[in-house]
Amino acid sequence: METMYKEYKNKIRKELMKEFGLSNAYEVPKLVKVSVNMGVGSYKDNKEYLKEAEEDLTLISGQKALARKAKKAISGFKLRQGEVVGFFVTLRGQKAWAFLEKLIRIVLPRVRDFKGVSVSSFDGSGNYSLGIKEHFVFPEVNTEKVKYLKSLQINIITSAKDDKTAKVFLEKIGMPFKKQIKLKVK
Repeated sequence: METMYKEYKNKIRKELMKEFGLSNAYEVPKLVKVSVNMGVGSYKDNKEYLKEAEEDLTLISGQKALARKAKKAISGFKLRQGEVVGFFVTLRGQKAWAFLEKLIRIVLPRVRDFKGVSVSSFDGSGNYSLGIKEHFVFPEVNTEKVKYLKSLQINIITSAKDDKTAKVFLEKIGMPFKKQIKLKVK
């Protein structure tokens, strides 16, 4: 089976050039980076949870997770400046393509009652975001060692200028969007 990146390079890029009527290969939408975030929420004071969250995100992404710290204190959330509020990883190049391939071909089909990802999660600039409620759908996570359930936020940043172009690009590489039901109005 051909990797997603090779398939994009050899086949999908040409299809997109034809579909959008582009003459320059550099105008074709491409994957810029994938950002994976894991917030710690009310567990910010639990050292065991923080360690497990960092290790799990590192396993899932294949790259060392970095701590995201609070920029300022917010008394309503009992948050002090400099406290860890989450972990993040930014994947580029081959790592981004490998993560996206794993997400589309392995992880999303493992999500319980999965019917496709939402079409309304584009940001207006050609980038797509999705959340995963249970991090153990990733094959790297050993479910027997998991003490705490964690959720992830995945941001797919493309070079597309608008959402429509980005959606076509993501559909071509295999992103399983929900089927839109069009109602006929009498």
